[in-house]
Amino acid sequence: MLKYVNTGIVFQEIPDEVTLAVNISNCPCRCPGCHSRYLWDDTGLPLDTNAVDAFIEKYGRNITCLAFMGGDADPRAVSQLAQYMHEEHPHFKVAWYSGRLRIPTGIKKTDFDFIKIGPYIRHLGPLNSPTTNQRLYRILPDGSSEDITYRFWRKGLTLEHQNKRVLITSA
Repeated sequence: MLKYVNTGIVFQEIPDEVTLAVNISNCPCRCPGCHSRYLWDDTGLPLDTNAVDAFIEKYGRNITCLAFMGGDADPRAVSQLAQYMHEEHPHFKVAWYSGRLRIPTGIKKTDFDFIKIGPYIRHLGPLNSPTTNQRLYRILPDGSSEDITYRFWRKGLTLEHQNKRVLITSA
């Protein structure tokens, strides 16, 4: 059974969306350098269709997307909840952040609008690093996917000061 520890409205997980991030516990990935180690334990409240309906009831006017953050211990359950979202709450987009290298077999990609895959590898950086191994895909209606990871990479600002060019970037 999927369980979630907490939720939060976020603006940087999915480009152009106001997203309710649902942090799922019992993560089997155990990425070194993980910033969410509290999600490794099997704790929290049941994450089922009743919980999803409660999220939509509570946050529906303030969000455009619901993102399942984790769930790698039971990807089929995540996929079933995504399918439920599309059937019962079709005007919301659905995203899944998975720490796996690939989308597990048996998962129907079209149950999702966005899928992020890839474990966190510290020396490669997170999604906002051009060297990251992680990828965010927009899932198209035919089941194909478009890599939109570049949307997280900020362009630097070049300034001239005393005849020197300085590139300013943010992390």
